[in-house]
Amino acid sequence: MNLSEFAQDLCRKTGERLGEDYHVELKEIRKNNGVTLQGMMISSREGNVVPTIYLEDFFYAYQEGMPFEEIMDKLMEVYGQGVPAEHIDMGFFKSFEKVRDRICCKLVRRDGNEELLKDVPYVEFLDLAVCFFYAFRNESLGEGSILIHNSHREMWGCTTEELMELARKNTPELSPWQCLTMEEVLKELEPEETVLQESAGRIPMKILTNSRRQNGAACLIDSQLLETIAQQENADLYILPSSVHEVILLREGDEEPGELRAMIAYVNKTQVAPEEVLSDSLYRYNRQKKSVEIVP
Repeated sequence: MNLSEFAQDLCRKTGERLGEDYHVELKEIRKNNGVTLQGMMISSREGNVVPTIYLEDFFYAYQEGMPFEEIMDKLMEVYGQGVPAEHIDMGFFKSFEKVRDRICCKLVRRDGNEELLKDVPYVEFLDLAVCFFYAFRNESLGEGSILIHNSHREMWGCTTEELMELARKNTPELSPWQCLTMEEVLKELEPEETVLQESAGRIPMKILTNSRRQNGAACLIDSQLLETIAQQENADLYILPSSVHEVILLREGDEEPGELRAMIAYVNKTQVAPEEVLSDSLYRYNRQKKSVEIVP
């Protein structure tokens, strides 16, 4: 049984278990870097929130021998945890004034995201794109994000430039930047992530991210932040795009650019999920120009 057949069986069985008051359908969800995942969307007559449950992990569990009925029980448990106990009023999302204070940004690579970028407002940044999202917070749903599409921007009657201005202000206010030593970060890493561990022993590195450890690579657009760190280090900074969630900083001159590019490429291929890869480029914060550039 392949993933498609498994997903169809799971969808049919889920509909049977939930009953006629629910509608269950499958949809391919486009993620970052052209990655698509198989999602199950469950809607009910009484609720207005439609959770999406990704099925890949359930399929892998099935391949490893987990019985289908046990997988069904797990899926129902996940669905129950994701459904709010009350009706969620999303009417506020139609008003630009009500969402503007929580518009934030993230960075994605342009190469490989051509289809995504057709549907969303964005600003080019080197070989990357600054995209925008609404940082959602609700007592029932918790925290999350809603990617801003062109249809949202048109509904709000705002420009991409306005979104960029708001995101520059809101992003560090809602999720403050954090500059951590490698020793602090290694405590959070899995044992198999040996490349960074070995490098940390011979290269003085710092990690730049945010307090949520989500989409922290957006710190690259904050030139004032990078200028402050460069002044503290009294050097230009090499910037390694570790993932969409963080970047690695080290003083220019502490390592050869070729070795750093090789490290970036190896980590992207072996230790970063495909949808979380940011770039294979090596960047530099240039103190004289006060800007980030690609190292040729």
